[in-house]
Amino acid sequence: MVSRFVRKVRTASGAVAVQIVTRRGRQVEQVEHVGSAHSDAELALLLAVARERLSPGQDALDLGDLLVVPARMDDVADWTAEPELLLQPATPAAGGRPAAVAAGGRVVGTSADLLWKVLTSEYTRLGFDVLGDDGFRAMVLARIVEPTSKAEVVRVLDELDAPAVSLRTLFRSLARCQAPDYRDTLARAAWAHSVRTTGTSVLILYDVTTLHFERPDEDELRRVGMSKEHRVDPQVQVGLLVDPGGFPLEVHLFEGSKAETTTLIPVLTAFGKRHDVTDLVVVADAGMLSAGNLNALEDAGFCFIVGSRITRAPYDLADHFERHGNYFTDGQVLESTRDMGTGKAARARRVVYQWKFAREQHDNKAINAMIDRAEKIADGRAPLKKARFLKITGATKELDQATIDRARQLAGLKGYVTNLPTATMDGAAVIAAYHDLWHVEQSFRMTKSDLRARPVFHHQRDAIEAHLTVVFAALAVARHLQDLTGMSIKKIVQALRTARSATIEINGQRLTLDPDLTETARAILNRLETGH
Repeated sequence: MVSRFVRKVRTASGAVAVQIVTRRGRQVEQVEHVGSAHSDAELALLLAVARERLSPGQDALDLGDLLVVPARMDDVADWTAEPELLLQPATPAAGGRPAAVAAGGRVVGTSADLLWKVLTSEYTRLGFDVLGDDGFRAMVLARIVEPTSKAEVVRVLDELDAPAVSLRTLFRSLARCQAPDYRDTLARAAWAHSVRTTGTSVLILYDVTTLHFERPDEDELRRVGMSKEHRVDPQVQVGLLVDPGGFPLEVHLFEGSKAETTTLIPVLTAFGKRHDVTDLVVVADAGMLSAGNLNALEDAGFCFIVGSRITRAPYDLADHFERHGNYFTDGQVLESTRDMGTGKAARARRVVYQWKFAREQHDNKAINAMIDRAEKIADGRAPLKKARFLKITGATKELDQATIDRARQLAGLKGYVTNLPTATMDGAAVIAAYHDLWHVEQSFRMTKSDLRARPVFHHQRDAIEAHLTVVFAALAVARHLQDLTGMSIKKIVQALRTARSATIEINGQRLTLDPDLTETARAILNRLETGH
């Protein structure tokens, strides 16, 4: 049987905490804190509010017409029992209202500072408060709540009832955080947090994305370059390092026309120097794969795991195909060695392959779609254009069966190249490490959607760097909150932003009541408090 009642508990500070308890049988399932009273008036008011929350709508909450029993602080000596609170309308027979409840109780204001308190607490927990810059903190946390221009931060803070920060202060902070030591301090704090939560592993993940600008002119930094979205706007390249759990460690800015493969070594070198790490293992996608780039990584002292294109798989796995044809078991891992590069630059590389049934189904579906497209072109049902499985010889258009057979042979396979010896990391571990790259992609999606890092409206390099520093810090706080709660940052903000506390005035005294939390908000706070 489920029962709900009001409980009054004397706290260590001498105040009286008023709580609503939900109990199933003898098991307490939930305790909702209404507030803590420090006077008779506060206690009476909290009890009235608790009763209203316990039975909403049954009796209108009229602070001037309620008789509260008991309603004196002195009566609460050992209130650890759980009797249900009695509230009755005040009548002449009852001797009128008790002195603790005065007429004219009214709400004088509400506040949404719960979200701000949560954000500042996690900002501090990450060690970012070491910067000692309230303006920078305001810009970071406001971006999590509502990504907008720096000029709009004042409005966002006001809506959250956060400490006021002037626009002049914000722009001074923005100028200060252009200094390299800001980014360095944040990176050190982020690494310390990563070590505390995931251990001292030196496995890190790296990827690159682009941020574009809403203006056509270029300069030395903002350049038109390779864009996965086929944009022709000026852009910059942003390299992001994250730990195996997806927590951001460092962010770096490069020219928009710079090749992705050339960004990796400068980022890793800076990371190793900053944290005095020498045995670093980096995981990157297939776009970083080139013999020269991998040689440079190795020469710089780094180990790597990168995606491998599978066009060489028939040669790498020739023995398997000769013995077993196209037969694999689901999840089967195979290894080979391949010489990469030419001449004196050629080096033997360890190549790990895995075949999965689900991947084969996906690959075959894509192959069938491409065959259908090629057939339509060959039959004249579609205009002539480039197609993977179309072979054109003079005026003859036909399917390229050899290419189709080769694609079918490779369906379901995925390759990975590493310079780690098997004794250090076996094939299954190499594959698992590479699959963690989705954490980087998720962080990039957060910066572009939830934090709206683009388009960028700044023009000078220092201002762009400062903007990126704010976004990086916001990403770290957001990822940390998501890791603790298991909820998206968008859901966290929505649940806590609507939780408003109320300030009520009664008989000249003011009392702030804790917000009436939703189940989602309560779950968030519980997980933040317990750490899981």
